[in-house]
Formats: sequence, C-alpha cells, structure tokens
Amino acid sequence: MTGIVCGVDEAGRGPLAGPVFAAAVMLDDPSPITGLADSKKLTAKRRDALAIEIKARSLCWAVASATVAEIDSLNILQASLLAMRRAVMELEIQPAEILVDGLHVPKVTMPARAIVRGDASVAAISAASILAKVARDAWMLELHAVYPDFGFDQHKGYGTALHMAALRRLGPTPEHRRSFAPVRTALK
Repeated sequence: MTGIVCGVDEAGRGPLAGPVFAAAVMLDDPSPITGLADSKKLTAKRRDALAIEIKARSLCWAVASATVAEIDSLNILQASLLAMRRAVMELEIQPAEILVDGLHVPKVTMPARAIVRGDASVAAISAASILAKVARDAWMLELHAVYPDFGFDQHKGYGTALHMAALRRLGPTPEHRRSFAPVRTALK
C-alpha cells in the first residue's frame, strides 16, 4: 500500500462514566516525533506535551467521541468503532489506509487494518492513542467541575474504590453508563 497511513485509537472503553473518545492521526514520516508510545505508558504531563507536538507537527488529526447514550444503546465496542469512524471522517486529508489499534476496524471507505498492540508499535497509532486520552481526560476534568463529589479528576471514570464508594453513596449521574454492571447495581 502506498500513500499516507492514518493511525487510529480510542480512549475510555473501560470506565463507568463519560464518552469514549477516538483520534485519527496522519504523521509526517520525514519528521518523526520523539517519545511516542502507548498513552497508558506515559505520564499525564508527558502526554499533554506530546499532544501539543502531535497537533502542531502531524499532517492532520481529528478527535471524536461517542456519547454515553450511544454506548448504552450500541454497546461499548460499537460505540468505540463509531467514535473512530467519526474521527477518520473529520480528517482534512483522506488516508490511503487506516491502521487501528486492537482487533476491530470501523466502517470506513478506505482500506483498514487492525494491529494488536499497535499503540506500542506504530507511531501514528501511538499519536492517536495520546490525543484520544488527552481529550478524554480533559472532558473528565470538566465533568469533575459539575460533579466534584465523584472524584472524576482522580479516577477519570474508572471503577476505582473511590468511584465505587461515590456511586453507592450518591447514585449515578447522567454521565454514567447504565449498560455497565456496576452502574446498574448502583441504580437498584
């Protein structure tokens, strides 16, 4: 395959609250960005710095999401693929191929390939992983301002002991995924 490839990844499949985010990134191969890696392996400070560099130096990039309502109606896998498709469709340049982290690819018009652990081995997927994670974390900080008693600034919606205690004490917010078992249990 010749032409420019696009890396695609998501952030936020596992949390109990908030949207799932996805990013699509087309890198300028002659000018590599140093330090790209799976977003989960980087500190928040390093992710934030790399996100600025990725946005400034990539050929193009886009970030999109799927809402909690979409997650609950479709399921988390299909909502993740929807967010990925939205990110790819927002790109200003059409890639020759998309490379997606994981096992599944979104429905897109160009060739697409899934690469297991692609976020650790393909620079464009690593970049997408970072942009998706940074966007989702920023969204969760905004959610924390609305619901400060939940501690979203600390756990970003994941099912930590702190989050579970708040869920039991306060009940779910409108931003909790009701299709996820711990949230359903808290509703009872």
